[in-house]
Amino acid sequence: MSFSQLDRHKIRFKSLGERKDRVYIEKDYVPPTACPGPSARTDQAVIDETVERIVHAREDGKSRMLAFGAHAIKNGLGLVLVKLIKDGWITHLATNGGGIIHDWEFAFQGRSSENVRENVARGEFGIWHETGFYVNLAIIVGAYEGRGYGESIGAFVEHEGLDIPSEEALRKRIAASLNGEPRRSASAADLLHAIRTFDLEPGWLSVPHPFKEYGLQAAAYRLGVPFTGHPMIGHDIIYTHPLNNCAAIGRAAQRDFLAFAQGVADIDGGVYLSLGSAVMSPMIFEKSLSMAQNVAIQEGRHIDGHFIVVVDLAESTWDWQKGEPPWDSPEFYVRYNKTFSRMGGTMRYLASDNRDFLLALLRCLERVPALKK
Repeated sequence: MSFSQLDRHKIRFKSLGERKDRVYIEKDYVPPTACPGPSARTDQAVIDETVERIVHAREDGKSRMLAFGAHAIKNGLGLVLVKLIKDGWITHLATNGGGIIHDWEFAFQGRSSENVRENVARGEFGIWHETGFYVNLAIIVGAYEGRGYGESIGAFVEHEGLDIPSEEALRKRIAASLNGEPRRSASAADLLHAIRTFDLEPGWLSVPHPFKEYGLQAAAYRLGVPFTGHPMIGHDIIYTHPLNNCAAIGRAAQRDFLAFAQGVADIDGGVYLSLGSAVMSPMIFEKSLSMAQNVAIQEGRHIDGHFIVVVDLAESTWDWQKGEPPWDSPEFYVRYNKTFSRMGGTMRYLASDNRDFLLALLRCLERVPALKK
């Protein structure tokens, strides 16, 4: 059976510069030196425990992973996260497709966060040329170069441009790959299609990013820290653009998922922080832990010593160390709590604003004696 499809080439895109945004990064960013809001005594106890675990994990060379939703970026916390990876406290960052896009828009034009309700009514939500064109092209080129999703955008921002190969070079890659590694042929074909469809000239495509100092992905790329993107098809505004290629996204995102899983494989004795991500974070963590556990068991080991901290605004009074709450309890439907409670190790839940938690964590880590850093 054949189904009709919407032709994205019919969409009339507007320039990103015409969009009214609500967050201006130079004005709204959170400096790493900012003070957190007042924390309850129970909050501080969890933060102190988290700091102790991170310090021990660092001393033992174990993973310290931080997964977060798009709001952490949209709310201007990028430079706080940069400070955490620059100082070596966090070894892996992970976010969803929205986090990738907000971070890129801040680096590219210094602002982000449109009015969804108003723009959907006008048929304009997400219909912005530069975001759709450049983010998709960076991923297609990145997949061809063997990069992951987050790394592709990080390299694009850091280098302020993309290297577009010639059609002849791509045809040679396709022919050679068919006799060796066919998957490289597929990524070359995707890029060749984009070049022909959008009349892209070979050579260096310069794309200035005047606000790249605020770019978290660029900083992670520069520092050599894994920044993985975990998108879902159709969830983000880049899917509205005709340059969008879900096969290229799949290649880059698969690389990121396996890099994330490798981080989880080293989580025994390590720390996993999940901030404001009720779907992406627990879902990728549980699959990664299952895979890592499978390999560990074959090697005569078992991953049990990990420490999980889940931070969100939703109140939670249930002690998740006791297991799952009764099925008729409101707590039962807090999906990420339920998921993480099954993941073994030690779990703590903190009802807190991401800003306050990260700043409080950073302040405490900065007081750790220098010899432990």
